[in-house]
Amino acid sequence: MNAAPEFSRPYRLDAIGAGDVGTTVSAEPSERTALATRFGLIAIDRLDASFILRRDPTGIVARGHLSAAVTQACVVTEAPLPVRIEEDFALRFLPEPDGAADEVDLDADDCDTVFFTGSAIDLGEAAAETLLLSLDPFPRSPGAAAALKQAGVISEEEAGPFGGLAALRDKLGN
Repeated sequence: MNAAPEFSRPYRLDAIGAGDVGTTVSAEPSERTALATRFGLIAIDRLDASFILRRDPTGIVARGHLSAAVTQACVVTEAPLPVRIEEDFALRFLPEPDGAADEVDLDADDCDTVFFTGSAIDLGEAAAETLLLSLDPFPRSPGAAAALKQAGVISEEEAGPFGGLAALRDKLGN
């Protein structure tokens, strides 16, 4: 059995009527600390999300906005990098398929799909996952290029298809 998410905000399905319903979630300091550990971040200083929820024929559609302030570590120098995230999102919550017998056809609309079980959707975990997807997976500080060069790592341009030819040209004296 999976452990409960660090930032859980269940929203009951029976609270979503025929029209749009709005709600917001904000992570508390202890939740932000736990999420930072899970996501490999130095810190999450703020994590807020607003949702507009609506039923549709297949499940629940959630559109909204994520606002966060995090500190990532540079992948080269490990220097702290403060990052502000302002991200609009669209999610479709669908019931978890029961197994091999149930197939779910996912269309290519503008919504990411989140599966749920039971009588509630977890807006906190949805916000946390949206945050994770919004982060740069390889953040670099302004000093990263110089640190790489000093360590003898060549740039993408130098390693490109003509990088070897340029080195040969330099050796030949042209």
